[in-house]
Amino acid sequence: MIGALALAPLSDRFGRRNMLLFTMLLTGLGSLYNALAPDYTQFVIARVITGIGVGADLAIVNTYVGEVAPRRNRARWISVIFIMSSLGALLGIWLGLFLTTPAAPWPHGLSFAQAGPSFSDGWRWMYGVGAVLAAIGIALRLELPESARWLVGRGRLEEADRVVRDMEVVAAKHGPLDPVSDDIPVDRETPQTSLGFAAVFSSPVYRKRVIQLLAVWFLAYVTVFAFSAGFTSMLTSLKYEPSEAGLITAFGAFGFLACALFAVAFADRLERKLWLPIGATITVIGGVIVAEAGTTSLAIAFIGSAIVFFGFNIWVPMTYTLSTESFPTRARVTGFGLVDGVGHLGGGIGVLVIAPLIPNMSALGAMLLVSAFLVAAAIVAQFSANTRGRHYEDISP
Repeated sequence: MIGALALAPLSDRFGRRNMLLFTMLLTGLGSLYNALAPDYTQFVIARVITGIGVGADLAIVNTYVGEVAPRRNRARWISVIFIMSSLGALLGIWLGLFLTTPAAPWPHGLSFAQAGPSFSDGWRWMYGVGAVLAAIGIALRLELPESARWLVGRGRLEEADRVVRDMEVVAAKHGPLDPVSDDIPVDRETPQTSLGFAAVFSSPVYRKRVIQLLAVWFLAYVTVFAFSAGFTSMLTSLKYEPSEAGLITAFGAFGFLACALFAVAFADRLERKLWLPIGATITVIGGVIVAEAGTTSLAIAFIGSAIVFFGFNIWVPMTYTLSTESFPTRARVTGFGLVDGVGHLGGGIGVLVIAPLIPNMSALGAMLLVSAFLVAAAIVAQFSANTRGRHYEDISP
């Protein structure tokens, strides 16, 4: 939340690319600090540093991708980035299972898992991997051009023209370019000196959108974090062995990957807000399957876990897209960072408040309680505007 509120808005003032480099650097340094942390206090400090980088990065990345993507395929290209996120989560969960859980015979765990009295630093290796990947990410981001939309908003027209011409050269290799329409809406009235929070809160339209989207993210993140960050602990409290709980969660990550692939193909077929009730319904179904499987049918629990992960993730790239579309270029990262960043407080509630209640509940009751917050978010989302296929300037002048 701190990163989204303090650093993400700087992208509206200093540029998307510059801040993308800084946030990845901060994330990498935080992860390296975690790997080397000598005690718990410094471990927590390192987590805060990493979280500041990640919180800002999430807002800037989705804004950047939305601004360089074709209008009719914004959700699709944000979903492509989501594929990489799901692959990272999949590899991270399985690597964590390998490095941080004790060996157990299949299907109760991994027979070749490494954790034990002679190897208790697997978690350090995990954070070390994060630091190395951040270094690779910085090298790749150095090749990114600045957002042409941001450059135009800052009056740097020649630079924007060079970026667009380079994009057209690449696009022309795939076929003739469509002619530019004469009726594209252009913002000629709003002074670009009004940036960031000033641009958001000075407009009653954007204030209303902040309240609505903040409610959506806050409620939805209760479900997302309870499952994504706390599913293993939740299952353990429901009498699964730790290795079994970790394995069930690891299989759930395949559902995460499947939903990202699905989103690339279908994200732009429906209005953004319609994906939330679809995701909520699938999440409830998956939770019921896991609960009914109990501790006696791991195969069914694996299937249910994959369905849960598919459901509570399928709406995310579409709602990322909706959030970027709901604010003007001069305050797009600020608006996204505000609703998504503060919305992460819901994730904290999911982990810190809801999870401790789980041991006193039935498996079915626990799954339904966690899923109910995503259902509530889906209801709130239905009051948002239709944005699919529309120009940014038409939605958020």
